[in-house]
Amino acid sequence: MVDATASFDGNRLAASKASARTPAADQTSLSVSTADAAALASYGEFCRSALFAPAQSAAWVRAWTAQANPDAVIATLTIEDRPVFALALEITRTGPFRVARFMGGRHANGNFAAADPAWLAKADAGGIRRLVTAIGKARPDIDLVALERLLPDLDGVANPLVAFSNFPSPNLSLAVNLDGGFDALLSRVGGKRKRKKHRSQTRKFEAVGVHRRIEAQTPEDVNRLLDAFFEMKEFRFAKMGIANVFGEPEVRAFFRALFAGALAEEKPAFVLHGLEVAGKLRAITGSSRSGKRLICEFGAIAEDDLGHTSPGDFLFFDIIEEACQTGFDVYDFSVGDEPYKRLWCDIETQHFEVLAPLTLKGRALASALRQGARAKAFIKNNPTVWKLTKMLRRKAAGQAAPAPTDDEN
Repeated sequence: MVDATASFDGNRLAASKASARTPAADQTSLSVSTADAAALASYGEFCRSALFAPAQSAAWVRAWTAQANPDAVIATLTIEDRPVFALALEITRTGPFRVARFMGGRHANGNFAAADPAWLAKADAGGIRRLVTAIGKARPDIDLVALERLLPDLDGVANPLVAFSNFPSPNLSLAVNLDGGFDALLSRVGGKRKRKKHRSQTRKFEAVGVHRRIEAQTPEDVNRLLDAFFEMKEFRFAKMGIANVFGEPEVRAFFRALFAGALAEEKPAFVLHGLEVAGKLRAITGSSRSGKRLICEFGAIAEDDLGHTSPGDFLFFDIIEEACQTGFDVYDFSVGDEPYKRLWCDIETQHFEVLAPLTLKGRALASALRQGARAKAFIKNNPTVWKLTKMLRRKAAGQAAPAPTDDEN
């Protein structure tokens, strides 16, 4: 742990230990530490009693730092010698800019920084502002702190970052309320048609062989399901004409470590499901468990060679039914507005973004990012423009026909 005003040698913070205090908050200390083993251990200890979203969990942060080897820091706000708020951030380069963001980049969605529940009840945004300033003092090379895809609240507790100047994220997050159980849910979302389709899918699967839903229980299961998922995504993104965000080796290693590591927990916080038909994996989902919410972090389907069986729809039906049976209150499809999600969802969540410039360059980048977010929101919220955009992407990739839309996460 180091003083917020400590010197910086280019890649590492100075090794001295101290705390930064302000006259207005003499019971408050601010620390900014390189995300080394000691800092990660302290963060993990704090998370034992803190409230946080899955992408800010100690397991996520440990796996990302181990596999992606990022330039990373952990900034902590402490009151009366007790940590109350922490930001685990990686520093990335965007052109001439250095940006501090939540670990995992685009894979970190529905974000809520680790915070003490008692402190959240009376959270002072001033302390967080001083913490962000401390990051800039400890790391003067950082131009911008970009906290994206933030939840407005978690388990009914308001996100303290909402007190900062912010703007809406370009993408909605969709979820379904599981109140009353699966039968009650189906009565609200066209259950008769869904059950009929599920029975029809079952008959089609049985006509070609045995089908089963798999939950990864061993490291071998994790690798098999993720191998299939990565292959599906690579094909899918190429067909869509967009970059494969799961393509980098460190990203793949991260997810393998995250889901395999979760198996050691009594109730794994991260879990993989797959639908296997005739010995072949046809659909995959990776989920996180966050309180009473089951969150689909990502999903993918294989090319449907079984006659329009929609394996993704089938898998979601089974997973949502099980979520109801096991006591979850919400099934969250996460970020992205897609037709297959709309078939279930009755909850819309508008995430928000906070951009905190630390330099003049950072101010320029923040302005550009805000404009970019507005442009993305305009495109995605205009059905005609969004349809045209996707068509042009497919044409650029050499694909004329529309691709299926039940694996966008």
